[in-house]
Amino acid sequence: MMRTQMLATVLRARPAVARAAPKFVRMSSSEHGQETFEAFTERYVTFFKNAEDLFEVQRGLNNCFAHDLVPAPAVVEEAVRAARRVNDFATAVRVFEGVREKVENKQQYQAYLEELKGIREELGVNTVEELYPH
Repeated sequence: MMRTQMLATVLRARPAVARAAPKFVRMSSSEHGQETFEAFTERYVTFFKNAEDLFEVQRGLNNCFAHDLVPAPAVVEEAVRAARRVNDFATAVRVFEGVREKVENKQQYQAYLEELKGIREELGVNTVEELYPH
């Protein structure tokens, strides 16, 4: 007997109750608690400290930057450290591009660059503006 015929026979032999869709309780999004900025920062700092490969770092960056806020400098620092730890210079540069897109104005971006100047120099990470001046 062919596999599809066997499967059809088994499905017909089962009682109708067994074929019914399972019942799941769906939690609505309003039931989730609001995460504070401090908890968000701590969660992503810990995440990037423990990231072991490029996929994990990039997944963390996508999730982090998907939120409607600008990550704290501590999160950006750990993200850059993680990108350099997995030996991906391009991702380290892209972290600063993400910050540039998330901030409201140029002054905020400059404040981030100033705050993170030490880590940029330590790890040898340039911004796109430094790599490709106009």
